Amino acid sequence: MAAAKGLNRSRPASAKSRAAIAKRLSAQTSGMTTAAIAEMETRHVWFRELDAEHRSSITLVARAGIDGFVTWFADPELKGPTTSEVFGSAPRELARRISLHQTVDLVRTTIDVVEAQIEEVMPRNDRPVLHTAIVAYSREVAFAAAEIYARAAELRGTWDARLEASVVDAVLRGETDESVLSRASTLGWTSAGGVVVVVGGAPGADARAELETIRHRTAIGGLDMLGAVQGDRLIVVLGGSQLRDPAWTLEVVGGFVNSFAAGPVVVGPPVEHLMDTGASTREALSGYRAVIGWPEAPRPVSAHDLLPERALNGDGHARRSLARELYDPLHDASGGLLETLVVFLDQGLSVEAAARTLFVHANTVRYRLRRVHEITGYSPTDPRDAYALRLALTLGRLLARRSRSDDPAL
Repeated sequence: MAAAKGLNRSRPASAKSRAAIAKRLSAQTSGMTTAAIAEMETRHVWFRELDAEHRSSITLVARAGIDGFVTWFADPELKGPTTSEVFGSAPRELARRISLHQTVDLVRTTIDVVEAQIEEVMPRNDRPVLHTAIVAYSREVAFAAAEIYARAAELRGTWDARLEASVVDAVLRGETDESVLSRASTLGWTSAGGVVVVVGGAPGADARAELETIRHRTAIGGLDMLGAVQGDRLIVVLGGSQLRDPAWTLEVVGGFVNSFAAGPVVVGPPVEHLMDTGASTREALSGYRAVIGWPEAPRPVSAHDLLPERALNGDGHARRSLARELYDPLHDASGGLLETLVVFLDQGLSVEAAARTLFVHANTVRYRLRRVHEITGYSPTDPRDAYALRLALTLGRLLARRSRSDDPAL
């Protein structure tokens, strides 16, 4: 508004005078356009590298902008140029081919050339008012360019969100094929090793903003990220070789855990490739359904730490994992480890009571319990680990009986 008022004071008072100047200016527009394109060639290397089609489109835009200045100058109402007047002649692909920064450079170059041409080809008395007018007009054109790119960015963001949601949906359904990989690559996914799936509650109306917060945090850590809301759940897929370390992964997820809704956040196990993400997804979703059985679970919590709850909730994979990873190694180990563990648990986690029952020294029991911890990764003296070990003993025996009898009911 300030620019328009200043222009109004500098212009000739009568519409007739404005029309006369505009008519003289109109006779010079072809030369100004030619000079502007020549200056673009000189100033900007990237302009010279454009193909003929896009260079021709920019020529049309420059001509439309200069012609628009003449029309705008002759208008006593001082209305600013519209985006269609200046950029309507350019194909949509042009906005994808050149950046906003490059567009600003083109606008600046064209204005510089027009100002120089005004000094060279226009009568001396016309120059002051035209210089004042071109400053105001160039500001309006810059706003019009910004509007074009803002709309393009908004449309691109909407399209990217839909594409991202389709990729995440394919991951959840275990249908990650080459076409899904291609779409993920379009969204910036580059990770070739180390992928985990994180599941938590959707944060409601601010889900899109929270996803961008997560994207920003993970990008700082050098990780790829895909995310989408699936019903009442927020699904995040992370990629990066560092994710092979579960402890490191939990620390990273802890940095953005508040972007989820209140409640549990479950981290699936790492897999090697996006094509294998179905395994991490299955365990993360299983853990998310079963975590209600452990209200004191940390936030975030790994799906592996929820094996007991998952097994009790009907997850066959979790039952087999407990039996094969905990019971079988102890069953196959020598030194009475399995027997010692059973007695220790039966005696209420009392080393002395277990030693008396086994007729061995208490230090022998402690040594065997340490060996159990080394073999399974679970400490019998920790209540939570003891719970998992107790369940593993039961499942291991049941599965061992099933394998012997081939009874599908077991």
